[in-house]
Amino acid sequence: MQLITEILLTILAIVGFGILFSVPRRVLFIGGAIGGWTWFALQMGLEAGVTNVVSTVIASFTAASISHFLAKRLQIPVTTLSIPGILPLVPGSLAYFTMLDFVEGDYLGGLENGVQTMLQAGAIAAGLVLGLAVFSFGVGRGNRYEAGS
Repeated sequence: MQLITEILLTILAIVGFGILFSVPRRVLFIGGAIGGWTWFALQMGLEAGVTNVVSTVIASFTAASISHFLAKRLQIPVTTLSIPGILPLVPGSLAYFTMLDFVEGDYLGGLENGVQTMLQAGAIAAGLVLGLAVFSFGVGRGNRYEAGS
């Protein structure tokens, strides 16, 4: 029950974010649904005992894959769907606590939180790149110059 509540709140938060940033109305709830699915993928990875960073890569890859698939179908830019899709993964609170630790003089805690923040940010980027790689595989194959022809 708690997971369902979290997913619904995630969808509402992403739709609100989309309204603030003037996302086209026809894809507003699609972006929210992708964000909800991303949160679900993250939580399922954590439930399976996978580390937070690996779970973030899986969830980010999920968001990128769904975004690329739907963007082709709806003929819209991929970023319109991928940005709302990765929003639940952004380590904002970790970045806040990193700065808070440094301001309070807890340099070791700040360094620990900072490294974790960077690992999660890298995991998001890695998942997005993997999704892009899957959906651009084979694109442009017929346009290459072949030696000897």
